[in-house]
Amino acid sequence: MNLRKRTKGSVEVHTSALNDIMFFLMLFFLLASAVVNPTVVKLLLPQSSSGQQSTAKKAVTVTIDENLKYFVDKKPVTIEELQPVLEGYQKLAPDMTILLYVSRNVTYQDGFVVNDIANKLKLKLVVAVEPKK
Repeated sequence: MNLRKRTKGSVEVHTSALNDIMFFLMLFFLLASAVVNPTVVKLLLPQSSSGQQSTAKKAVTVTIDENLKYFVDKKPVTIEELQPVLEGYQKLAPDMTILLYVSRNVTYQDGFVVNDIANKLKLKLVVAVEPKK
């Protein structure tokens, strides 16, 4: 019979090197996520509970071209007709959004005319932009 007590070896896992690696990975992803999209334009986009975006019923497109001609859903309107036409669309969908497309050569004042009308009617206004290439 062997009555001697056996001494078991201790098992140790040194994680100090793993902690350093995890810290550097976390720091890398944190910095990378801050640099990915520095010039993002935040837009108010419509939401859908089904997951599909359907903007045909709740959005109206207003376009101002370089000749200061106004279009509502590709139909030409004058500046005096713009508010009554948008009021007609608002009766069909009270929570609609105006998508504003403005040519680069148009002044800010001409774009703010549509903004003033949207504020009077208490409608949301989203200015469409072209992404940089």
